[in-house]
Amino acid sequence: MSVLKVYPEVEVYNLMKNKGFLTADVISLNPSVESHPELRKKFLNEHTHSEDEARFFIDGQGLFCIHENSKVYAMLCTKEDLINVPAGTKHWFDMGPNPFFKCIRMFTNKEGWVAQFTGSTIADNFPKLEN
Repeated sequence: MSVLKVYPEVEVYNLMKNKGFLTADVISLNPSVESHPELRKKFLNEHTHSEDEARFFIDGQGLFCIHENSKVYAMLCTKEDLINVPAGTKHWFDMGPNPFFKCIRMFTNKEGWVAQFTGSTIADNFPKLEN
């Protein structure tokens, strides 16, 4: 997993080409999106994906928490950050109570964002993003 400052068009293109991502979309959330509390609750549940989870932050911020080998690593991603969480990695995402972010999401799965929830409550034991 990595977080890098990048030139967006070059790095997004290279990542899509090198990792075999087939599709991309843009997700944009802000406090005016009525469903944001439900989305926050959903993303705060520890989960994995069968593919890499790659995000390029166009604007705003979000907190990715990676659970690996009994440790948890928190990475605050902000504008121009690129994160690639490898397939099968346990993690959760916190957008905060007042979300503001816009990301390009890349997928090898044509269905887009598909999570396998672990059922763990580990995320409840860690600080949340308070924005």
